[in-house]
Amino acid sequence: MNILGISCYYHDSAAAILVDGRIVAAAQEERFTRKKHDADFPDNAVRYCLAEAGVTKLDAVAFYDKPILKFHRILETSLAVAPKGLAPFMQAVPLWLREKLWIEPAILSALEACGAEAPNELYYPEHHESHAASAFYPSPFQDAAVLTLDGVGEWATATLGVGEGHKLKLLQSLDFPHSLGLLYSAFTYFCGFRVNSGEYKLMGLAPYGKPIYAQTILDKLLDLRADGSFRLHLDYFGYVDGLTMTNRKFADLFGGPARAPEAKMTQRECDLAASIQEVTERIVLAMARHAREMTGKTQLCLAGGVALNCVANGKLLRSKIFDDIWIQPAAGDAGGALGAALAVWHNVLGQPRHADGQHDAMEGAYLGPQFADADVREWLNAKGYPHRELTDAQWPVEIAALIAAEHVVGLCQGRMEFGPRALGNRSIVGDARSPKMQSVMNLKIKFRESFRPFAPSVLEERIGDFFDLDRPSPYMLLVADVVAGRRLPEQGDEQTLDPQTRVNRPRSDVPAITHVDYSARVQSVSAQTNPRYHALLAAFELQTGYGMLINTSFNVRGEPIICTPDDAYRCFMRSEIDYLSVGNFVLEKKAQPRWQERENWRDEFKLD
Repeated sequence: MNILGISCYYHDSAAAILVDGRIVAAAQEERFTRKKHDADFPDNAVRYCLAEAGVTKLDAVAFYDKPILKFHRILETSLAVAPKGLAPFMQAVPLWLREKLWIEPAILSALEACGAEAPNELYYPEHHESHAASAFYPSPFQDAAVLTLDGVGEWATATLGVGEGHKLKLLQSLDFPHSLGLLYSAFTYFCGFRVNSGEYKLMGLAPYGKPIYAQTILDKLLDLRADGSFRLHLDYFGYVDGLTMTNRKFADLFGGPARAPEAKMTQRECDLAASIQEVTERIVLAMARHAREMTGKTQLCLAGGVALNCVANGKLLRSKIFDDIWIQPAAGDAGGALGAALAVWHNVLGQPRHADGQHDAMEGAYLGPQFADADVREWLNAKGYPHRELTDAQWPVEIAALIAAEHVVGLCQGRMEFGPRALGNRSIVGDARSPKMQSVMNLKIKFRESFRPFAPSVLEERIGDFFDLDRPSPYMLLVADVVAGRRLPEQGDEQTLDPQTRVNRPRSDVPAITHVDYSARVQSVSAQTNPRYHALLAAFELQTGYGMLINTSFNVRGEPIICTPDDAYRCFMRSEIDYLSVGNFVLEKKAQPRWQERENWRDEFKLD
């Protein structure tokens, strides 16, 4: 039985396909269109999923929310705040009437264009049901509590549910306009970052500040209850009756207007980031305690955009409220496509589910397109790009040697990752031991703010040698501290330094991945889920004694992660990456023909 899941029309549109319940393929539309957070109908992702599964006949299509119910929320909210709110109403309603309400014709038209037959059934699980299904069904747990937290679906902004076997039931919800996701996004906006894109920057900025505004947030912006539910004081926000996340009253509370995008970062933004991060963690922990008490389950599954806050995830794990947690790697709206399909397969059709308590069903999140060496060879020769071809045995040894010599290498290999994290197949890698590598990657390769940290990829069997973490973290969704024995002592003047100077000061024997608070966003690499990347780390360990690399996504700021070899080559030539590895083929920057580039190419990418 073939079930296609689709998410679109808000941000991060995607498609996923199940064949007899097995996750065969999943991808975000942005990777094909090169438009970051592309919200349009995922025509390209649908075509890819059908081709990867080798099917033209679908038994069902599942859309990740209920458009009519979401439209009802927009209308009801507009009426509730009238006569205010005319501007957002006039902006939203024509788009809904022209496009978003007509999802069924769009699905049928897209399938016809792909040469696929119309499905027997179309299903519309609710938005947070899709999130919850994406969290529970692929998890390794036979039963678990389930929390979903995001901006807003139809009405719900957070839900508590319970999964048992193949059944999933949502028990409680927090509803719009009271939303942890929107609260965090309000501070994202106020600190000068792009909403639905820059939230991870706010999380990375938090360690540079002190949570001096946390109590103000708790006193003035919300009423927080013991179970983690809350009500926002809406007179400080603009997202209900205006076109901005915050308003003048919010600005007066925090000492002046919002930071303009790309303006100089001040200590106020650092302290605001630290404060909303602390409040977010407090709310997440309160919700988790309530979930444990209400369900009695010892494991927890998480999804929704807030579940990408890996600092909060790490604190939740260390709290021991639950014995273990599992987070959907595509926790945002893209993962809703997968969750919708899984909800139909298990919850609607009653199909059984098998969980062994250890292995999840995400295949390492390597669910996107891949490119055979024969096709890459033909492409390289047709383009005339100088290259060397390595054997499978030579590849990890030679790439490890390049990295050990402090070269930066772009990797385009195997199946593309599903979700916002590059996990070794569409990654830029470097030597975590190098004190200069963090600055080089940020300013010369990623073209992004210098304060932003980089994540480590570490051999799964070595994770405890480097980090205070007692279990795998395959999806880069947990932050853990670098172990004390590897840290360098502080010099005492850290709080007086600007972020750029502070971030470049070594804090451990792996300085390029150690954040200013001695933490790191960890990816553990297993020989089972990604043997090729594991072999590279193992080869690097043999050469250097360190089974760890810097791993950042293969893109420049504002660009989606690369998908194809052509995407990889273009990014390679636009940046100061030293070597490009596409499969077993290695390209040296100095050997390439002169790159012809438009001066304003960066204008293609909207900064986040």
